[in-house]
Amino acid sequence: MAKKPTNVVANDIRDRNLGDIVSEKYLSYALSTIMSRSLPDLRDGLKPVHRRVLFAMSQLSLRPELAPKKSARVVGDVIGKYHPHGDQSVYDALVRLAQDFSVRYPLVDGQGNFGNIDGDNAAAMRYTESRLTAVAQLLLEGLDDDAVDFRPTYDGSETEPVVLPANFPNLLANGSSGIAVGMATNIPPHNVAELCDAMEHLIETPDCEIKDLLKFVKGPDFPTGGVLAEDKASIRQSYETGRGSFRVRAVWEVEKLKNEGWQIVVTEIPYQVAKSRLIEKIAELITNKKLPFLDDVVDESAEDVRVVLTPKNKAIDPELLMAQMFKSTDLETRFSLNMNVLEKGLVPRVLNLKEVLQQFIDHRQEVLVRRSKHRLQHIDHRLEVLAGFLIAYLNIDEVIHIIRTEDEPKPVMMKKFKLSDVQVEAILNMRLRSLRKLEEIEIKRENKELRDEKDELEKLIGSKARQMTAIKKQVRHIHDLFGPTTKLGKRRTEIGKAPTDIDIALHELIEKEPITVICSEKGWIRAMKGHLEQDKIDAISYKDGDGPKFALAVETTDKLVMFGTNGKFYTLGCEKLPPGRGFGEPVRLMIDLQTEADIVSIMKHDPDRKLLVAADDGRGFIVPEKEVLSQTRNGKQCLLVKDGVEAKVCTPAIGDSVACISDNRKLLIFPLEQVPEMTRGVGVILQKGGLADVKTFTYKQGLTFFSAGKERTETALKAWRGERAQAGMLPPNGFPKSKKFNGV
Repeated sequence: MAKKPTNVVANDIRDRNLGDIVSEKYLSYALSTIMSRSLPDLRDGLKPVHRRVLFAMSQLSLRPELAPKKSARVVGDVIGKYHPHGDQSVYDALVRLAQDFSVRYPLVDGQGNFGNIDGDNAAAMRYTESRLTAVAQLLLEGLDDDAVDFRPTYDGSETEPVVLPANFPNLLANGSSGIAVGMATNIPPHNVAELCDAMEHLIETPDCEIKDLLKFVKGPDFPTGGVLAEDKASIRQSYETGRGSFRVRAVWEVEKLKNEGWQIVVTEIPYQVAKSRLIEKIAELITNKKLPFLDDVVDESAEDVRVVLTPKNKAIDPELLMAQMFKSTDLETRFSLNMNVLEKGLVPRVLNLKEVLQQFIDHRQEVLVRRSKHRLQHIDHRLEVLAGFLIAYLNIDEVIHIIRTEDEPKPVMMKKFKLSDVQVEAILNMRLRSLRKLEEIEIKRENKELRDEKDELEKLIGSKARQMTAIKKQVRHIHDLFGPTTKLGKRRTEIGKAPTDIDIALHELIEKEPITVICSEKGWIRAMKGHLEQDKIDAISYKDGDGPKFALAVETTDKLVMFGTNGKFYTLGCEKLPPGRGFGEPVRLMIDLQTEADIVSIMKHDPDRKLLVAADDGRGFIVPEKEVLSQTRNGKQCLLVKDGVEAKVCTPAIGDSVACISDNRKLLIFPLEQVPEMTRGVGVILQKGGLADVKTFTYKQGLTFFSAGKERTETALKAWRGERAQAGMLPPNGFPKSKKFNGV
């Protein structure tokens, strides 16, 4: 039987504001996310999970020269001792450190399937093996020399380093990315040799500017190569502010074929782009006819990237084709720079390039001093021991006699020879075979070497100039290990120029094909292939309760302009219309047309044309068609309509006269010049008595309308000619009872 909950003692109940409690808890969560999960430490460039993975591997002695161990063993140690989180998250972190296409200088040497550039996942941790790389060894160098502080692990049973000594500029070399609470970081990888050159210059010239450092650091160096196609001024601004972006393009070349044919071969793709997804996207665009210059894409990659792009014909300009590819696909991407890092592992701040390099140098200086002091302590201890050995050597027989005869030889020896506790312990712990080593010359030689080393260390600890010289030597050593002539250190990302924008007309981006746009009374729209004859248009089927309303012949490169009863114009690209199979799709899914509104007219866009728009209250005006294009689904408001009033007409303003037919079936004709031209407004009164339909025409040619299905032209129009805003007269005999000029 379940126990009843213990009653809370009244004295333990605290009255607190709920807002204060939530704020406190959320702040704790935010700080935990920022400091323990998402942002890297500036000094070693690692997040806690990566640092713990490397430390656990070092504790398992997984050095580069030794055999690797199962990744599951490493993950088990990490989550059991240092990182109390899920095993899969830890393994994912380990996998990324081993991927040479994700990390510029891998920290883990993975054996087995660790994923690939196509985006495939790594094998399970029980199948893969791992060990540290030489780069990781540089990050760990000095851990046993008191180079950094240690802290207790989450359960207090072990200790772990707060930060690694990091004899390698890992933050900038491998980059980092992460999203915290209210902030994020995104740092691209760089070339270590360039970073070392910049740090040497910074050590020699502390007052240098960022533009001086950029003579060495050319820009990011991504593991997948590519071309950095960014303006130098933009690059400089990014590194000066710590925020910006870099445009990265794929590397491509034209490969000649027989009969003067050619194809494009992509050999390097932008960083963090999955090749398989890239090819799927290109194939999808080809299917949807969004890449009219491209005929096919084939992945011929083996160990190296080789993506073949086949043009539609050999007359196409390769530069134009690639400009289209860069614009439409991930063959060109932008990598955002946000150098938001933890200073000394505590304070998140966005730093510029100089600040990052300088604080790394400061960290190396602190590590150097701590390791020197640690070595100095060992030297002092050894010198003390050697002094005891020398006394023991000079009195070897007496020392042996005391050890053999005395029950407690230690205090006797301390008193007899004035030895310290450390010296006596060293003598007593010496093995018999080591007695032969107690030679005065050897003891004095080692003593002299240690004293010389001690003198150098004391000078180093007391002189910042000496420390900077030592750090400079370390930086030069890293430069030599990963120089531009080495396989790992050679720059992979080519430094290019900012590309010149190539203007590509819409008809060049979309395959031009004739289509017939069909829109029903209920607003279902579709695009039928070809320009259909009227009999085929009449034979088109519709949903039950629906019927024909609009049909117009256009090209896939055209734009449609729709005018709604709400007075708004909407724009649709013909290439985006659903195909003619079935009944199409509701146009309301493509534009934000209100439920109570309807479509008044649909026409092919002509920027040189003017339109006459009018509402059913008889008001209207002329608007240039180039002013009605909408860039959003929400449309562009043109004719302002009041409550209870709807837009009624949208017709091309052609000719010199306007014919209006009112709701009470009266016809009025007046000069077109009396209608003002506007881009937005209520308009002026065209005819009193409400408006049923409007038409523009040339007066001398007569007014044309449809009566009983036949076209009729009336030339004797003097009786209906008047001025704008008049009521008009009854139309001529035979005028459609529908009060529409088209008779419908």
